[in-house]
Amino acid sequence: MRYQFTPGAERALAAAARWTSGNDCDALEPAELLLGLLDEVECRAARMLADKGVHAPLVQAKWPELKVRAGQPGNRIRTFSDQLASSLEAAVMRLADHPRPLVLATEHLLLALVSHQHEVSSWLAQHGFAAEELACEIDRLYGLAAGPLPLGASQQAGQRTSQGGNQPAAHDESAPPDPAASTYERPRVARILDAAANRAREALRVIEDYARFALDDAGLTSQIKQLRHAISQTLSALVPRQALAARDTEADVGTGLTAASEGRRADLESVLTANFKRLEEALRSLEEYGKLLDPALAGQCKQWRYRSYTLHRAVVLAGGTHFRPDLPRLCVLVDGGPGEAAFAERIEALLAAGVRLLQLRDKTLDDRVLLARARTARSLTRAAAALLIINDRADLAALVNADGVHVGQHDLAVSEARAIVSGSAVVGISTHSLEQARRAEADGADYIGVGPTFASNTKRFEPGELQGIELLRAVAAEIRLPAFAIGGIDRGNLPQVLAAGFTRVAVSGAVAQAAHPAGAAAELLAVLETRAPNEEQ
Repeated sequence: MRYQFTPGAERALAAAARWTSGNDCDALEPAELLLGLLDEVECRAARMLADKGVHAPLVQAKWPELKVRAGQPGNRIRTFSDQLASSLEAAVMRLADHPRPLVLATEHLLLALVSHQHEVSSWLAQHGFAAEELACEIDRLYGLAAGPLPLGASQQAGQRTSQGGNQPAAHDESAPPDPAASTYERPRVARILDAAANRAREALRVIEDYARFALDDAGLTSQIKQLRHAISQTLSALVPRQALAARDTEADVGTGLTAASEGRRADLESVLTANFKRLEEALRSLEEYGKLLDPALAGQCKQWRYRSYTLHRAVVLAGGTHFRPDLPRLCVLVDGGPGEAAFAERIEALLAAGVRLLQLRDKTLDDRVLLARARTARSLTRAAAALLIINDRADLAALVNADGVHVGQHDLAVSEARAIVSGSAVVGISTHSLEQARRAEADGADYIGVGPTFASNTKRFEPGELQGIELLRAVAAEIRLPAFAIGGIDRGNLPQVLAAGFTRVAVSGAVAQAAHPAGAAAELLAVLETRAPNEEQ
């Protein structure tokens, strides 16, 4: 389990593990977590729920199928269902401004339950819970609200527990008084902070324009805009009148100083790099001089600086993907087959049909046989100027010098896979929600698979796993990474995929189970290629 939890949250999760909805799935579901939070009666989430009239009997009346597990150990935290995992990812995205490592408390688990669309979130909405409002309340609890922060505000607002969590600390009467600049220094410090804040906002506006107009990336544009607004709102803490009174542009000795390199930019990337450096330097200045006025303000600037590093990487990688030649529109997944000769014959037939992207995926073969198949596929695809992706196995992709590796949500992280394969290799990842697609973009994936979209003959999906066309529409509207629709796609439902805004698909059964696999692949290609280039996802 990749999340860290406070002791209270762990008790709530353990309590949730005692409940079951009676299905065969052992994964923890949202309704079970809701009961677990209510079981931890003294926790903050339980008090928030009680304030809006949500109690355990009400939950059990809504979901009468929930029963206490017979003989279930009370302290075993179960794995999360896909719905709950997506909910947690959505909550973590909303907590981007909180210090890392992020330790999830019960209020964060409650935020998860209202941050992703499912039956429990809809029911909680009827009882007055809204994700944005709850996220703002949590920000206030942790001293990260975007409202005015007066000069010399209590250090308590920015404290964290000594145990490494993110809980607001109790006031310590023995703690030394907050550091503060002298009366003589305060106007000078305010002038420095005012100038640094202006630089940070201006740099973010330039970066936002790049994401918005050069990348057409709604997700990154939104993240940058949120950071710019957070800085603007929180730095109203500088007491605008005092900062404006200290501003003296005409007497600024730095306005006439300029470097030769500032007079021109070579390309879009140089503009982007210069402004990210400007942003990071401005935030560092805000952090250091902010310590003279308020430690909480300085701590917030430090978190913004860390966030800017992550944004820098995501925007640069998104730009690199956007401007390089497009990946093929059809990816055909192939297994190792019953033998080497049959495998080679199938690859040759697909390549002859025009397929230019193959993904080798086989979880049944031992490593040596799979490596041999990968070498065969690599030799044949190279001769046909086609691409070869290896599923899951970054080590084998590196050994055969494949064009890339594809990972799942529970496999190696994008950065880990990239560290194994060659520098020119692409790294793709399967995503099953808009939040996961956003994270893949931020993590620097070269492409994503999105789905599962339809039921498949080659893979069984549990109820609730199928994401349908709606997820494709949401991703197409926001994410600009090359994206392949996945899961049960065939000639019959391909028009629905195209109508949702996707022009790339990854298929398995539609080709492998066809009477004439190469012919089936050619038919899919013919439909995909009717789409005009300027319509591409």
